Amino acid sequence: MLGAIAGDIIGSIYEVVPMKRKDFKLFSFNSHFSDDTVLTYAVAKSLLTGTSYTGNFKKCFWCYPLAGFGQRFTCWAMSNRKEGYNSWGNGAAMRVSPIAWAYDNLEDVLKEAERCTAATHNHPEGIKGGQATAVAIFLARQGKTKAEIRDYIEQTFHYNLHRTIDEIRPNYKFEVSCQKSVPEAIIAFLESTDFEDAIRNAVSLGGDSDTIACITGSIAEAFYGGVPEAIAKPVWKKLDRQIRHTVLEFGKVYQLPYNKM
Repeated sequence: MLGAIAGDIIGSIYEVVPMKRKDFKLFSFNSHFSDDTVLTYAVAKSLLTGTSYTGNFKKCFWCYPLAGFGQRFTCWAMSNRKEGYNSWGNGAAMRVSPIAWAYDNLEDVLKEAERCTAATHNHPEGIKGGQATAVAIFLARQGKTKAEIRDYIEQTFHYNLHRTIDEIRPNYKFEVSCQKSVPEAIIAFLESTDFEDAIRNAVSLGGDSDTIACITGSIAEAFYGGVPEAIAKPVWKKLDRQIRHTVLEFGKVYQLPYNKM
């Protein structure tokens, strides 16, 4: 979960000015958390309290209305609508990381990821992106190898994960769909050597950098056993008291890698 938030914050300043290389500065004064972090926090709240995803998504929107929510989500959050709006956007994938830590059975992870995703992103591609991300995190925390994670995701969700970052980067542009950003985020993890390298891979694609890095970071945290202290410290400082408290509480309840910090 902290890995997802780290990716969001690090990628936040490169969304407007795309970065096509890996040697960039991780944090600056302007680095900030966005809707990716806010909705990850909302999912964690739902899991901790047993309250609905829909209710918490709407409440968190009103608490952080300037966090950078997409237009369709904003219209939904401001309405009385309870059902999803058939989105296939990558917002389905960037918020699901808490689910992969809250359940210890693959079938439960798949089922809960679908339920969480369908609250807004009830298009088949939206559900697929949310489930694929949650499963990748779950398999990583279960100690599966990168090859095993790649094979399962390819066979189950039919994403092409046999491309390289160098092959993708030159022609990759800003893309909000699950089908054109979730596979790339997973590849950024698969090609990495450690947590920081995974985030650098993701941002260097030059697309929807905060969301892609958020997805990548959520998987990398589980696989590499946490977020390095040099990255975790500035991330904690960028969070407000409300979000920080919930992230820490979730870490204690579900024994995430950062729960002893």
